[in-house]
Order: sequence, then structure tokens, then C-alpha cells
Amino acid sequence: MRRGRKILAWALGILLLLIVAIVLFIAFFDWNRLKPTINENVSEAIGRPFAINGDLSAHWSREPGEGGLASIVPWPHFTARDITVANPDWARDKQFATLDSIQFRLSPFPLIAHRIVVPEIRLGQPRISLQRQKNGDNTWTFKLPESTGPSEWQLELNAIAFDKGHIDFSDAMNQIAMGIDVTPLGKGIPFDQILAEQEKDARAQAKKTTGASAKTLAKSDAGEKDRQDEIRKKQVYYFAWDAKGTYKKSTVSAKARTGGVLALRDGNRPFPVQADARFGDTHIAFVGTLTDPLNMGALDVRLWFSGTSMSHLYDLTGITLPDTPPFATEGRLKANLRKGASVYTYENFTGRVGGSDLGGSLVFDTHGKRPGLTGTLKSNQLLFSDLAPLVGGGSNEEKAERGDVTKQPADKVLPVEPFKTDRWNAMDADVRFTGVKIVHGERLPIDNLSTHLLMKDGVLTLDPLKFGVAGGTVGSNIRLDGSATPMKGGFNLGARHLKLKELFPTFAPMQTSFGELNGDASLTATGNSPAALLGSSNGEVKLLINDGAISSSLLELAGLNVGSYAVNKLFGDEVVKINCMAADLVATHGVMESKLFAFDTEKALINVSGNIDFREEKLNLDIVPHTKGFRLFSLRSPLYVHGTMKNPAVGVHAGPLILRGGGAVALAVFAAPVAALAALAVPESGKADATQCQPLLEDLRRTPPKAPPAGKTSKS
Repeated sequence: MRRGRKILAWALGILLLLIVAIVLFIAFFDWNRLKPTINENVSEAIGRPFAINGDLSAHWSREPGEGGLASIVPWPHFTARDITVANPDWARDKQFATLDSIQFRLSPFPLIAHRIVVPEIRLGQPRISLQRQKNGDNTWTFKLPESTGPSEWQLELNAIAFDKGHIDFSDAMNQIAMGIDVTPLGKGIPFDQILAEQEKDARAQAKKTTGASAKTLAKSDAGEKDRQDEIRKKQVYYFAWDAKGTYKKSTVSAKARTGGVLALRDGNRPFPVQADARFGDTHIAFVGTLTDPLNMGALDVRLWFSGTSMSHLYDLTGITLPDTPPFATEGRLKANLRKGASVYTYENFTGRVGGSDLGGSLVFDTHGKRPGLTGTLKSNQLLFSDLAPLVGGGSNEEKAERGDVTKQPADKVLPVEPFKTDRWNAMDADVRFTGVKIVHGERLPIDNLSTHLLMKDGVLTLDPLKFGVAGGTVGSNIRLDGSATPMKGGFNLGARHLKLKELFPTFAPMQTSFGELNGDASLTATGNSPAALLGSSNGEVKLLINDGAISSSLLELAGLNVGSYAVNKLFGDEVVKINCMAADLVATHGVMESKLFAFDTEKALINVSGNIDFREEKLNLDIVPHTKGFRLFSLRSPLYVHGTMKNPAVGVHAGPLILRGGGAVALAVFAAPVAALAALAVPESGKADATQCQPLLEDLRRTPPKAPPAGKTSKS
């Protein structure tokens, strides 16, 4: 018994002496003597020079908050000053990281069980330089030695703190140059507060971007669902990030907030992220969580976009979008992040594009030969003017605002701005769009629009592109081959049952009309702009109108000033009944000739001959009237429409004599082109029936418009 007590006393004595020796060693040992060994071992471990250039010291201090025996046992505190980690030799900056100091403390008792417990490591003024070359070499990948098996020691690091840090990030692969300041918030900010602040700021920015006339973005219930998400409500933001620099030649400024650094370790716990950034003239903001952030597992954020044109998102996202008026959207973005196979879903978003609303869901999938965009879009009220940027329309001021460098010539009407076909090969697309109500005043009563957009291998198709006009329908399909140089285009269009009384709803004489407009067109062309396509077009256009009315005031209402002048010269401002109008126009290398273009009215037969040169935008048309029957009706000399589309010149031919009477003589003069109209003469009773245009309609149906392959004429 006495021997056992002696053994216990000796053991306790040795342990006490060991503790005292350790305490004295840590307190009085000159730790700077170990710096060469530490520097050498760490340098070897990370594969590049590491150095503690300043003082290395240690002291003892009791740990606050500990109880029992642990409260009286002091903990060792270590401090190292002026630390540097070198960059590879090729890097622009010599040092990968520099720190004014590193401070940490160890819990002594876990050391007995081979556990290194560090409650907190504090970094003093850390500065990091991250660089990547075009070949992919980077400064943040270290050559660590291969592991020979599991270590007997385990490291537990519970917190990282620093007063302020700075990161320089340069990425030649993605053309990024950024300076980033990182600052602790001091006090954590809860998720709900961050979301509410960002929502308010982003919507204010959206309203400012889309203009005072645009309504506030529709409030989605997704934001409320986010607030009710218990997992998110527990998230707290601890760090603020302030970044400035450039991305693909665009200036970038961003402010962001994130969770604690050590929260990055937990792959199952959502990591809170928030950012408010400007890329050139585009504003992007989001609030949400990133799961498994070190491996970029999944993203779930509330996302806001706004800017002067959706096409500017291409450099940032890699998604090919068209030119648009100023826009703003908000919705929920969910993403499964995998290298080369990430899937992004922007679901149930709402927004404004110009004065139009826009909503829907889109999916962007990056796996496969090229990324793909799929989804459905809907606009409940679409302003027709908001479609102009899609084909390069709008004033030079509007074009400059959205960043277009091609100015529209002052003497040209057709848009000359080229399509961005170089982007069409960047991705494929399969998107359906519906416009419920189209707003275009009273000039063009369009009530709906729908299309199915497909883009594959650089070829863009709209098939079908349909819209309702004046109680009828216009259906078309468009194919643009952006993989060819110059681009090849094909256009087929059919208009059916457009009611004349609905086409001109404010023109009282037309309200008793039962007439309709029908037509077909088939054209092919080459060129990279709307002007170039029309200027090289080949094909045919056929139109038919029966039982209508016409006057100069009607054409003024439709904005057809040239036609208004012509009608005024022929008939004055009286309303003249149209029995039938037929047109068969043939385009060759952008010059559209009149094979047949005639009006059969109650008072005269009017023939239009000549051509329209879309390549030069020149007009060369003659309007020749021929009186019918033996009415006391006098027509003036034939008219001409010359000049350009921008500035047409309309006048009266002085030379030709007036043809009076003798409708048969008039028809005989134009026997070949007007033969189809011979049976369309209105009876003297003035009553027109629905079959008066039937012969010509049947002729048009038997010979539908045809177009040769793009770049060729029907003769070649």
C-alpha cells in the first residue's frame, strides 16, 4: 500500500515537473532560434518559399470562459510577425501572401489525445495576390507532398479573424483584373435584414434603369418564401467585400457580404452570400446561399438584373441574348455547379423591357458540345416599339445608349446594324415566347404574338412566328443561317382573313365593309443586317383585298403619306369604294418589280407599275388611272413616286393625256397583267359580292409565291 502511494506521488511529481518545464520552456525559450527550421519545413511542404521574417514569440494566458481545473491552467499564445509566402517565378507579384502577424493559442489538454485545438487564429493585415495565365497556370495551386497515410494528429480550427485584408486578382483566361478589400462587419447581420435591404435597393435601381414610365417590378411571392425558409433565416453575414476593376474591358465595381470563413468547411451547411455589382452599364444583385462553397456545389439566390440592353449580358454570362431597350428583371436563380456540366435555372422571374412586361422561366445547361438555353417567356402587354432593337431599329441616340457602334445613315430607312452572328455559335436555344396584348396605337391592331425560337449550330429559326391582326392571322417562318458568311436568310409569310374594318377601326366608311386582306410571301436573301437582307432578296409577294374603301384621310391615319398624296390627286378627299386590289410582286437582287399591282374601284381601274430598289432604297413607281364606263368623272394625269424611301418625291406626269371613258379600252391597254381583273368589275348597281375577287384568288392559290435558294435568282 505504502509502495503504491510512493509510485503515485512520483508520477504526479514527474507530471508536475514536466508541466513546469513546458511552461518555463515556452516562457523563456528564444523561439526565433526555430525560425530557420520552421521556414525550411513549411517551404518544403508547400513547394515554394515561406518565411517568418519578424519576431516569433510565445506567452501564457488563462482562457476566459473555461471552468474547473481548465480555468486555472494557462494556455500558450504564439505570435509570428512579418510572414511571407512566395509566388512562382513566372508571377507578376513576388509574394503570394504577406501578413503583418499571425496569432493563435492552443488548448493544452487535447494535446494528450493528439488533438491540436485552435479556438481562433488571427491574421494581421493579410494581402494575397492571385494570378492565372492564359495557359491555366495559377498561383493558388500548391505542390503539396503526397500523403503516406493518416496522421496521428488532428487539427481543429474554430475561427479565423482579421482586421482588414486585401486581395489582388488577375485572371488572363477570363480577362479579369480586380482589387478586393475584405473587412469584418464587427457584428453579424441576419439573412432577413440583408434580403430586405437588397430587395429595396435593387427595385429602386430597376425603376431608374427602365424609366419613370415603367411600372415597378411585379412582386413575386418567392421573396416571402425566402423569408420563411428556416435554414436561411439562421444564416448570418460576417464579412464585407469591396471590389473594383475590369472584366473583359468593362469596368466593375461590387460590394458583397458573406458568412464566416470557417463556415466554408461545412459542405452540408448553406453559406450565405450577397452581392451588388455593376458590370459596365449592367447592374446585378443577389442574396442567397451557396452549398459546399469550396467545391461550388449548389447556388440558391434571389437575383436582380437591370441594364441598357440584354445583349450586354453576353460577356458576363456567355448567354446570347438580343438587343433590347433598357430592362430589369427579378427572380430566383438555382444552380447545380459542376465543372463543364452546371445547370442554372432562373425561375418565375418578372420584369420590364422598355415599356413591356416580361416573365417566365429559363434553364441554361452548360454540358454537351455547347451550352443550351431552354424555357418559356410571356408578356401580357408588349409595346411594339420595344421590338425595334431586335432588328437594329431605333434612333442613333437609342443605339448609342445600348452600346451599338453602327450608326444609322441619315438618308436610310432600313436598319444597317449587323446581327451579332459571331455569338450564335456560343450556345443553342429552344425558347417559346407569347405576347398576349400588343400595343401599337390604332395604326396596327395586333392582338397577340407567339413564336418558337430555335438556335442550333449558328442557325436561328422562328418557326412558327404567328400573330393576330385585325381579326385574322399572320403566320410565318424565318430561318437565318449565321454560320454562313454572309448570313443566308429564308422568309415565308402568309396573311389570312385580315378584316378591313378592324384594320382601320377609326375609319367610319370601312365599318360596313366585309372585305378581307389575304397574302403570301416567299423570299430568300444574304446579308448580315436587315438592310443587306432586303437589298439582296429574291422571291415573290402576292396580296389580295376585296370589298373595301379608300381615301386620303384613311392613308394619313395609316401613316402612308405617299399613298395619301396619290389618292388625293386622283379622287380628292372623297371616300372611294374598292372592289378588289391585287398585287403580284417579284424581287430580284433586292429590286421588287410589279408583275401585277392594280386597284379596281367603283370609278376607275388603277395600275401601279415600276419597282422598288431595296438595295439603294430608291422608288420608281408610276400610278396610272383608267376611267370606267361613261361617267362624268375626270381623272388627272398619271402620277409618279420617285426618290428614296427616306425622302420620296411624288408628283404628276405632265405629258400623258387623260383617258376618259371606255373601260374596255383601259383594260385592253393592260391586257396581259390585268386580264385576271376582267371579271372583277363592279356592277352598275354598286353592290359588291364576296366572290368578286375569286378568280384572282384562285390564280394566286394555284401559283403560290416561290423563292430560289439564298443568293440566287429564279433565273439562275
